[in-house]
Amino acid sequence: MNLYQNTTNDLNDQIEKSLSNKFGKTVKIISSKSIGGGCINSASKIETNIGPFFLKWNSTCEKDIFLKEAESLNELRKAVGDYLVIPRVFAAKEVGSSPGFLVQEYLKPRFSKVNDDEMLGRGLAFLHKYSNKNFGFYSNNYCGATIQKNDWTKSWCEFFSKNRLAFLLNLIQKERPLPTSEIRLYEKLLDRVPSLLPEKSVPVLIHGDLWSGNFMTSEKGPVLIDPASYYADREMEFAIITMFGGFSERFYRAYNEANPLTSDWKKRNSLYQLYHILNHYYLFGGGYRTQALNVAKLYL
Repeated sequence: MNLYQNTTNDLNDQIEKSLSNKFGKTVKIISSKSIGGGCINSASKIETNIGPFFLKWNSTCEKDIFLKEAESLNELRKAVGDYLVIPRVFAAKEVGSSPGFLVQEYLKPRFSKVNDDEMLGRGLAFLHKYSNKNFGFYSNNYCGATIQKNDWTKSWCEFFSKNRLAFLLNLIQKERPLPTSEIRLYEKLLDRVPSLLPEKSVPVLIHGDLWSGNFMTSEKGPVLIDPASYYADREMEFAIITMFGGFSERFYRAYNEANPLTSDWKKRNSLYQLYHILNHYYLFGGGYRTQALNVAKLYL
């Protein structure tokens, strides 16, 4: 038996044990079929004696990444009501001597329908009414493979400047150092953040990484997947939404009918995008450095 077979057998044993504990009866995996799981993790549809599940697994990622994703999914499920679908989490394990994994509800995909964009817009508007007293989250989590610092704060300006931009810039300096001149420019921008963002912001739950690849349509309706959730000013959600497109005018119209954005939200959109652009530079390097620098200069 080769290493791959050993790993697969151990993974299956761990999943069966976790699901058996969850459901209070013996669960056995009958078959497994690989499906698309993004650029970070392996993904499969597993058939068991009690029905199908969606499985994500990895042995080379941050050890607690699946636990943190499960935490985000569970928080989102509290907030969306019947407006959107959030996959139920049945098991999550951190990476150790065997791969880490996340077992979720399997949601059968379907082709998009005419009203899906409206449902997504209204659902997101409803999600953004689920509030908290402070900005942050119950623990640090991940945006893609990058750790997010989620220390609770009363001030959105403080949270965004310290926990998002400054924290990420410190990570970048350890992996892809920027020249002193660029660091000074970012330091100047950080000083200006309080004058660039609203004085009063409401902490609401956001998906945190909502681009077109992180939602799907299922037989139950629009589904949000792969979250990086925390409590933020809701405009932060639109940073990644607007970066890569994929959201129609019907989506925006439905959102604004249910929970209107302020008339000047686009003035801050590029500043919020800066976090995601810097994250892409941290992860991939290349032209994202110049793109981030150009955005920073817009606000100086």
